[in-house]
Amino acid sequence: MAVLACAWTLVLGGCSRKEEAADAAASAELPHVNLDKPAGAWPPSRPQTPVAPPDTQTQLQSAANTQTQDGRRFIRTASVAFSVRDVYRSALSIEDLVAKYGGFVERNDIRTEVNDTRSHARHDGMRVELTTYTLQGVLTVRVPSDRTQEFLRALAGQIEFLDTRNVEATDAQFDLLRQQLAFARHQQAQQALAQVASAPGKTGERVDAVSTRADAQTQRDEATVARAELEDRIAFARIGLAIRQAPQLRRTERPDLEIAIRREGPGFFARIGEALAEGWRLALDVIVGLAYLWPLWLGAVLAVAGLRAWRGRRR
Repeated sequence: MAVLACAWTLVLGGCSRKEEAADAAASAELPHVNLDKPAGAWPPSRPQTPVAPPDTQTQLQSAANTQTQDGRRFIRTASVAFSVRDVYRSALSIEDLVAKYGGFVERNDIRTEVNDTRSHARHDGMRVELTTYTLQGVLTVRVPSDRTQEFLRALAGQIEFLDTRNVEATDAQFDLLRQQLAFARHQQAQQALAQVASAPGKTGERVDAVSTRADAQTQRDEATVARAELEDRIAFARIGLAIRQAPQLRRTERPDLEIAIRREGPGFFARIGEALAEGWRLALDVIVGLAYLWPLWLGAVLAVAGLRAWRGRRR
């Protein structure tokens, strides 16, 4: 029993020494903190500086406007929606920018959207009308594809606040290849039909060959036009612009018709006289209307007379 007691004591002593060593290691890893130091003595935390948004020119930039790859040609399109100070002046300035960069304007639409209208009458017979409205403009411009980025940078001077922007660059190499193959195919078909039409043979067969040749020429011309359109889309980027300005207030004055009618209308006694005259005319109309029903009245009198005669006989 004594031996067992000594062994148990040694085990407990070893465990306590291990726990003290672990606590010492943990305290050594923690930084030294002076708990007696007052809270106000701690250095204040540095406030985070807000990151300013990029300028408008940076917001409009994109690699889709400048990237070039060997053997690849791109169809560039862009759409930008933003607010301006004055829609009419900005639309004219944008047209000048387009001309400056060698482009042209496809569309320029400006419309007014009425938001709310309220009115009230004044004592002088006028009605004041207050209207809030918003001017909006939609422009579609074409600029040389290699100058798209320059144009968008210059456009930033007209932007008060950028709403959205979207820039796309579509690879057109396969469309170009398809147009070239179609043009070559129609060209070969036309040459073959020309040889058939000029060869000796029956008149009907030659007429059919000439007609088929005309159809092939039409298809070749359509392929030529499609190829020219594709080249134009590659050469000139299409940019859609949606502009708007802050709501405006419009004040107008116009005569109040209701007040004018009340002022120009007849007085009290005149209206009483008109009411009496209208009543007399209404009574005459009723009498005349009853006179139209004289067959009904005659039938009623005859019915009453017959009923009285029948009762007298029964008595």
